[in-house]
Amino acid sequence: MDAVLATQDLVRVLLVEDDAGDALLVEALLEEAAAPIRLTRAHTVSEAVALLDGQDCVLLDLGLPDASGLQAVRQLEQANGGEVAVVVLTGLADEQQGIAAVAAGAQDYLVKGQVDGDLLTRVIRYAVERVRSDEIQRQLHQERVYASEKARLERGLLPSPVLSDDRLQVVPQYRPGRQRMQLGGDFYDVVQVEDGTVHVMIGDVCGHGPDEAALGVHLRVAWRALVMADRPLDEVLATMQRILLHERHLDGLFATMCVLSIAADRRTAELRLAGHPPPVLLTPDGPGLLSAPIGVPLGVRAKAAWASATVELGDRWSVVLYTDGLIEGRMGDTSERLGVERLAELVGELSSAGPGWRATLLEDLIQRARVLNQGDLVDDVAALLISRVDQDPTPDHGG
Repeated sequence: MDAVLATQDLVRVLLVEDDAGDALLVEALLEEAAAPIRLTRAHTVSEAVALLDGQDCVLLDLGLPDASGLQAVRQLEQANGGEVAVVVLTGLADEQQGIAAVAAGAQDYLVKGQVDGDLLTRVIRYAVERVRSDEIQRQLHQERVYASEKARLERGLLPSPVLSDDRLQVVPQYRPGRQRMQLGGDFYDVVQVEDGTVHVMIGDVCGHGPDEAALGVHLRVAWRALVMADRPLDEVLATMQRILLHERHLDGLFATMCVLSIAADRRTAELRLAGHPPPVLLTPDGPGLLSAPIGVPLGVRAKAAWASATVELGDRWSVVLYTDGLIEGRMGDTSERLGVERLAELVGELSSAGPGWRATLLEDLIQRARVLNQGDLVDDVAALLISRVDQDPTPDHGG
């Protein structure tokens, strides 16, 4: 017997054989090879199905009292979902059945009377490894499909800004939460229109998974199209609500949004909040929270309105827009959440890091929130930093 086979881990084999003489022969062959195999015996397919859990391989006779030929193979394949290797045992006159069994899903076949202990052990090992390899390939394929779908959703959720004003700089950041590899429903966009106004939006569909991410894509694309068509923002939000109500897959699903419309002079902006936390404004005087009437999230009421407020930005400023995944982390061992006030303080602290702080602010902000939470944040986080950089001679606050 190959030395490598003797040193491998124990393999659990279920022998399905109603003939006592043939069963004793299999046991003797495995003992002769000193194979690291634990053998369990079943007399029928029905008995075998009950014993499948925890087995690595099934040695299956094709002539059983309750099933014969390919019927036995199919019943076992259906019961184990392809997770347990199947090696068929045939008589010399039934070798063609063994070949057909492999075509039907079995990993291999052996002809009784033409097998020694080493060959039997090797075939069992190879069949088990083939199943494991097939499972790995299946998982890799699923990962590739998922990665492709995730990239497609990311392109829809996380677009390139439509921005021609070189006085403004935009830095985006997206980070998935710890409870899933999937994208959530966080989305954002930046669009400059013909009169010079720059509309900045960030939103969050409640829930997680591909359905919520797809809904986020719908809303983001609709917002960009309507804004680029220069429709009034009241109409834009009302239309997005209609889209959400029509496209959502669950009743009660809603989305929060924050829209900041920066005037052409870059000194003031109009702020609208649809159930969304307020942005952080950073100026040479330090950080603070922008304020506006908080309307209901999209999808909560069939008809709603979202009031705006004019906010002063000044000459040198940066604004951080974010989703609530950033502020819902805990503060150490306490039940206290990070919250918007503490978030504004962190923005102020991190903006004092020296030249180049804008490039890393959002990443550092999320990392600081993770440290305070003592682990990965549960929810997804999307964030945008938009800054006026033309009047920024120093790296101080807001500059």
